[in-house]
Amino acid sequence: MTIKERIVEFMRELAYSPMLEEELHAALDIDKKQRKVFKKLLKEMEEEGLIIKTRKKRYGVPERMGLIVGRLESHSKGYGFVVSDLPDVNDVFIPSNYMNGAMHQDRVIARVNVMSDNTKKCEGEVIRILHRNNEEIVGTYEDSRNFGFVVPDDNKLNMDIFIPKGEKGTATTGSKVVCKVTKWPEARRNPEGKIIEVLGHKDDAGTDILAIMRNYNLDPDFPEEVMEEVNAISEIIPEDELARRTDLRNLKMVTIDGADAKDLDDAVSIEKLSNGNYRLGVHIADVAHYVREDTYLDKEAVKRATSVYLVDRVIPMLPKKLSNGVCSLNPNTDTLTLSVLMEIDQKGKVIDHEIHESVININERMVYEDVSNILEHRDQELMDRYKDVVEDFEMMQELCKLLNQNREDRGAIDFDFPESKVILDEDGKPIEIKKYERRIANRIIEEFMLVCNETVAEHYYWLSSPFVYRVHEEPSLEKIEEFNQFIHNFGYHLKGIHEEIHPKVLHELLKKVAGKKEEPVINTLMLRSLRKARYAPNNLGHFGLAAKYYSHFTSPIRRYPDLMIHRIIKEYLKGKVSKKREERLKSVVSYISDQSSARERIADEAERATVDLKKVEFMQERIGEAYTGIVSGITSFGMFVELENTIEGMVRLSSLVDDYYIYNSQHHSLTGERTKKTFRIGDEVRIQVARADIKQREIDFNLISKEEN
Repeated sequence: MTIKERIVEFMRELAYSPMLEEELHAALDIDKKQRKVFKKLLKEMEEEGLIIKTRKKRYGVPERMGLIVGRLESHSKGYGFVVSDLPDVNDVFIPSNYMNGAMHQDRVIARVNVMSDNTKKCEGEVIRILHRNNEEIVGTYEDSRNFGFVVPDDNKLNMDIFIPKGEKGTATTGSKVVCKVTKWPEARRNPEGKIIEVLGHKDDAGTDILAIMRNYNLDPDFPEEVMEEVNAISEIIPEDELARRTDLRNLKMVTIDGADAKDLDDAVSIEKLSNGNYRLGVHIADVAHYVREDTYLDKEAVKRATSVYLVDRVIPMLPKKLSNGVCSLNPNTDTLTLSVLMEIDQKGKVIDHEIHESVININERMVYEDVSNILEHRDQELMDRYKDVVEDFEMMQELCKLLNQNREDRGAIDFDFPESKVILDEDGKPIEIKKYERRIANRIIEEFMLVCNETVAEHYYWLSSPFVYRVHEEPSLEKIEEFNQFIHNFGYHLKGIHEEIHPKVLHELLKKVAGKKEEPVINTLMLRSLRKARYAPNNLGHFGLAAKYYSHFTSPIRRYPDLMIHRIIKEYLKGKVSKKREERLKSVVSYISDQSSARERIADEAERATVDLKKVEFMQERIGEAYTGIVSGITSFGMFVELENTIEGMVRLSSLVDDYYIYNSQHHSLTGERTKKTFRIGDEVRIQVARADIKQREIDFNLISKEEN
């Protein structure tokens, strides 16, 4: 336990009441020589929001003083919520007139002014800004005679930035720009800034995606010192390196990926053993062999922590020479890997396993569509072309079903939300949007990677090794009880959730609603009731997968936690981990867990932003066209309708002119006061595209009619 943690723990004790600095000296036995360092430590902790210093110069922890420390999540209408750093602490609603100059994603301290006993909902105001998150803002420049202003692209930053006349650079009206904030907002004053970069005109091809990249600080280019290290990496594997590894080049194996994938980091092999069990091999690119600890390349990889897959490009974690070349598992080439060989019985359980530093040689580079067509449609042309591996695919399908059944039996939750696939032309314009198909080949690779990730996590858990786990904690009972009340409207009920909940209870509910019209909304609200998965140095289990041990081991080209795990595995395989090294690794995996979780959230947001942008752009060309959709959500201001191609739009209450509709929050329905016409989630409706606003990334529909079911 660090000294900061000890101080916080001391202040959290029930008997503690806020103390002066001198009183803390006595209570914590701080001698005179240490007092200068202790004073500095208290100031650091205050700046981090771990402790609070009152006006009377007494110290305490925020939560014991009616204060909440966390991130501000703003809304486009001006209000916001402070999301606490502590688990199971309710968000605090901040009205727009109590923001006090705070902006979206700032780290703040809020004082709770009002608390409801019934709903436990809090309302408060921002009293201190600990850290500003928006030093640079991307937006559209608007010019006038004496000054200009920037309208931020992120509508959660709901204040224009004032640009003095001499600070606009080469920007003109309509320029997409990056401005640096020079004066922060105050209660009734907008922020000020200066233009530091012009990205292009907002209507130019490619500027839209460039703006999103800049908004999320996603840099496609690598620093010069990183590229110097990469260019020095040899593509030839030395003979002594090949000689010391387990040679698996005679083992038949394939990669199965998307047709356009270039960073191939996993290969699979399969055999049937004489006892009827399967021997599954999962072979992962040995990225750690090339990305050495504390090099410029490694530091840049930590900073990025993940590859980001935008709608029209990839911002890689590692330069292309590594991600698409040296480390990629290309066919008919000797490649360095870490291999996990698992013996799996007829119940889908791993009964034995080995982990090796290995060398492999891939037989075939397969794509999901071809493997699925072989297994689902018995495509003769493909079966002839890949006759050497067809039997392997059939065996993989058998094993996939056993593994899936094993996960089903223990109660793993499998959300089957449709993903969007956006097809662009050469100018970046969306020409088609459709559901991404999750077919048998995708499921095979999914199951194989899941079982491998579990096996590796369990192995290193029992070794008590420092490690990066992928964890998904149990949901809070409060959230589950709210969800249980909601599903009661559809005639469902979760049993036995008074003290804790088992994933199997939720798994059974998903099976009951499968194929019914309420399935999408129940799936969505269930997902919102669960915590977000994250990386952690301690094994906390994975609730959604109903797994005691889980990690991310299988994608080191595009995820840093996987690369970190590889480094640890290689050290343990070589028996080189001293006590001192173990202590160093413990602090490293703690930092990597936090950094990777944070970067993953940013990557998800950026990916979603580019897809949403292209969806709106696609519908802009289809104003006035009619479609059939499903009501996917009901709110007090209208209803969301999702089309077959995954695009979602809003039918606003104000556009329903045939009656006055009343919103029922309990039943999630809208009912006409006079006609008694009712709209519920899952209803099929005909709509017409009314508006597609690229700035707000909003699509509005008008209702044509409700389809009779």
